[in-house]
Amino acid sequence: MAAQRIDSRRMGEMPEGKLLLTMAVPMILSMLVQALYNVVDSIYVARVSEDCLSALSLAFPAQNIMIGLGTGTGVGVSTLVSRALGRRDQDEASRVAGTAIFLSVCCWVLIALFGVFGAGAFIRSQTNVESIRQYADSYLRIVTVASLFVYLEICVERLLQSTGMTKLSMWTQMIGAVTNIILDPFFIYGWAGLPAMGTAGAAVATVIGQAVGAAVGFLFHVRLNRELPIQLKDIRPYGRIISSVYSIGFPSILMMCIGSLTNYLMNIILGAFTSTAVAVYGVYFKIQSFFFMPVFGINNGLIPIIGYNYGARKKERIYRTIRYGVLYACCFMFLGLALFQLIPQVLLGVFSPSEAMLSIGVPALRRISLSFLFAGFCIVAGSTCQALDRSINSLFVSILRQVVALIPAAWLLSKTGDVNMVWWSFPIAEIMSLAASAFFLRSALKGMEKTLSDGPAVENP
Repeated sequence: MAAQRIDSRRMGEMPEGKLLLTMAVPMILSMLVQALYNVVDSIYVARVSEDCLSALSLAFPAQNIMIGLGTGTGVGVSTLVSRALGRRDQDEASRVAGTAIFLSVCCWVLIALFGVFGAGAFIRSQTNVESIRQYADSYLRIVTVASLFVYLEICVERLLQSTGMTKLSMWTQMIGAVTNIILDPFFIYGWAGLPAMGTAGAAVATVIGQAVGAAVGFLFHVRLNRELPIQLKDIRPYGRIISSVYSIGFPSILMMCIGSLTNYLMNIILGAFTSTAVAVYGVYFKIQSFFFMPVFGINNGLIPIIGYNYGARKKERIYRTIRYGVLYACCFMFLGLALFQLIPQVLLGVFSPSEAMLSIGVPALRRISLSFLFAGFCIVAGSTCQALDRSINSLFVSILRQVVALIPAAWLLSKTGDVNMVWWSFPIAEIMSLAASAFFLRSALKGMEKTLSDGPAVENP
């Protein structure tokens, strides 16, 4: 049993900076592969037509909700498992793992119903260009109806991460993403005698990649993650656990939904100018993922470390972990800022841009990227609040940034008649987010101090 606990015990013993890197680097690498997949997917589709590229942008808000439902559930699961292991409560950890499988199936049913009955109306509400509608509708229906695989993949990744087995989580994501990248041209262009399916082909490749990732992840978990066994008797709805999962994870889900609403409204605002502006907005999200995904990887490593040490009542380790998290996150964001400012033409060039796309895209990347100056701190602050049972704080910041600041600013700036003015709404919103994030992080840490002052730290056996 002692040997089985090595991976989780290191979260209470290893130096924090090294521990966070050890936990985060595999996830950063896997997320960079995910980012590469997103970019390659769009590169392939852009070579079919700009309408296909715009179609992916229109499908993105709904697809983002789909992913957000899984990752938000995963945040709650990962936090509860880490805390249970920190308390040495093996039975509770196993019950959480079983409940996570049950919730994955529930998420799939919900999203599949949307894909069957709501995907078409969702796309039609954003554009009146029939070719773009058809491309987007076919893509969205496929990825939603077959979303079971993405939920199972996210679930098993979080279970592996919760016990410190981040390398196996990395390989799960990487194998699925690489499978997707390899299959894309076969289904999009019709290689090897397959029919050329365009955006529908990109969706098919995505689903197959997710299925492969889920299968590999479960194989890793069953054979190697012996600290957290999944038993059939535990794959059922534990009301208490479900309530706890979503008390932690629901704000994260809601934040993703708010983000999707923001993307949806931005598509409408930009579409009033030209569909090319919508394509630029979609390309921005693909490129920025190379810098935001690593920060999310840092957060995925940070949350279980904070959760474990919160359960073990080791507040100094929590403080040091947060400091390292902010440092590492800001390094990635400053790198992104430099590249967006210095070589925006090169970044856009891989998407086969028209002259119109370059004329809109270059100022867009330069202006939006100014928000990177503050984004790293804000993201880490939000994840820290989630790990310390202050998820509502992160939710409030997300609402402030996107609903109160970003969309109203974008709408007002669009009234100038110049699409390039709209991009200033991003740094404006991030400045407001910075102030709120700093305030709520301070509040969460004060609450942690009060809670942990009531008892001694739990020593590792």
